[in-house]
Amino acid sequence: MTDGIRIGGDGKTDVSGNRARDSLNSSGRGEDPARDNRNAMSTSHHGWEKLKEEERTGSGNIALGTAGKRSDEIVQIEMCERQSTSNAAAPHNSSAGAAARTAPPEDADGGGDGPMETMGVKYKVYKRRWFGLVQLTLLNIIVSWDWLTFSPVANHAAVYFNTTDTTVNWLSTAFLFAFSFITPVVIYVLHLGPKHSIVTSAALILVGNWIRYAGCHSPSGGKFGVVMFGQILNGLAQPFVLAAPSRYSDIWFTNRGRVAATALASLANPFGAALGQLIIPFWVSKPSDTSRMVLYVSIISTVCAIPAFFIPSRPPTPSSPSSETTKLSLRHSASILLKHPEFYLLFIPFAIYVGLFNSISSLLNQVLLPHGFSEEEAGIAGALLIVVGLVTSAVTSPLIDKYKSYLLAIRIAVPIIALSYLTFIWMPETKSIAGPYAVMAILGAASFSLVPVVVEYLVELTHPVSPEVTSTLAWSGGQVLGGIFIIVSGALKDDANNGDMKNALVFCAVVGLVVVPLPLSLGLFGRKKNLELRRVKSDEIEGMRVGNNSEDEEIGRRQTGKGEEGK
Repeated sequence: MTDGIRIGGDGKTDVSGNRARDSLNSSGRGEDPARDNRNAMSTSHHGWEKLKEEERTGSGNIALGTAGKRSDEIVQIEMCERQSTSNAAAPHNSSAGAAARTAPPEDADGGGDGPMETMGVKYKVYKRRWFGLVQLTLLNIIVSWDWLTFSPVANHAAVYFNTTDTTVNWLSTAFLFAFSFITPVVIYVLHLGPKHSIVTSAALILVGNWIRYAGCHSPSGGKFGVVMFGQILNGLAQPFVLAAPSRYSDIWFTNRGRVAATALASLANPFGAALGQLIIPFWVSKPSDTSRMVLYVSIISTVCAIPAFFIPSRPPTPSSPSSETTKLSLRHSASILLKHPEFYLLFIPFAIYVGLFNSISSLLNQVLLPHGFSEEEAGIAGALLIVVGLVTSAVTSPLIDKYKSYLLAIRIAVPIIALSYLTFIWMPETKSIAGPYAVMAILGAASFSLVPVVVEYLVELTHPVSPEVTSTLAWSGGQVLGGIFIIVSGALKDDANNGDMKNALVFCAVVGLVVVPLPLSLGLFGRKKNLELRRVKSDEIEGMRVGNNSEDEEIGRRQTGKGEEGK
């Protein structure tokens, strides 16, 4: 067992029995064992705090990708603390130190994540976290429904607004571009906390939807400019909730439930798009129905948005050690991400696949109608794309949460997504709806499984960079590329051939195939050590402290009992 510890000026830990014994002998250990034990505990505690501070600020080796070495040093310090605590408890027969330490975990809320107390800080998850998560989910559903309000009935909307299908597509495109415009503000607001972001989104959704209805509710037909303004406000609302799930789960959940929580809130966004594609065609059978349809959507949006103002801002006590880790400043986070190859290997394919998904969701109606399919069939295809994806993600997310198999999930999902876009090129030409249905279902399953995995994996690889930085940047890239892909696909439409979109499908397939090697190369070329799950490891290190402190408490109880028995 290690007898002593020394913290050098360079921050490195030097554990040596000989040096410790020499030092303790020179200070007269034999004369006052209690004093020497207190000195050893103070020194080891200083070493622990120094290393934890380096982890929080990213100034130590953890930020440079050698967290394993630092973790070993922390464990060595903990071993010294345990021995010092045990030695100190025997001669003094005091229970004060043990009573201040952790009690064995109890079930906090039936979810398996019990409270634990470390160094006076109590870690616990609360049932109220589900209220905020449900609200975040509802806002993501409705804001995505707002995005595709007009796309499923673009032909009727074009007649109602006295314009063309291409102009109606700009309602979707402007919505996506609004995301990138407000990205810096989103990162700043999320840095303050998820509630600020959620409330901001709810306010914009309320205002944007009723402005859209004001533009549609006109005896002389719709006022397209007013509707566009309301749509842009809805587009500004989206990033505040779409980028929030990883930040919310980081604060309210432990590492045993973060992927599932992020998946639920994030995948609610495309689920809202599925609802829009499935329901709106049944509400609009002729151009004059457009105004009534927008009214229905506005009412639903209002019902979903109002509860956002009443959600709790943060838990009374931290949910886990990593949730209270001081996150890096935005400037420091940016400097780290710019030099982080793994960030690019995940960010680029994620942004491209989200962009392709947004494009195909917006244009699916225009892809299928020229080949004789109805608006209802196109709506069902879009719903399959998302519903099958949600069901698949509901199965895969808990498994990934349990086994932390992020990389395996990415390596399976990415090739499937690329091949699905390739196969879909020829599906409309089959004249059978079974082909598009099947490909959309497979594409949805792979895409929805990938999204929460990449969002959480980015947080793990870049910890202690704050989650909202990576998630907002990733989603912003996807929204911008989605808008660009919609414009490009519209330009590739073959108007001479009844508006056939085959060239656009070829473009999507090529782009999807080109980026496949990027995520598959993660961990290669001697960079496997950079795939360490840093946030999980941070919680595990603190868990070791909890276990050690529990043993110390038991030792203290035994020593106290012996002392009282002697009296």
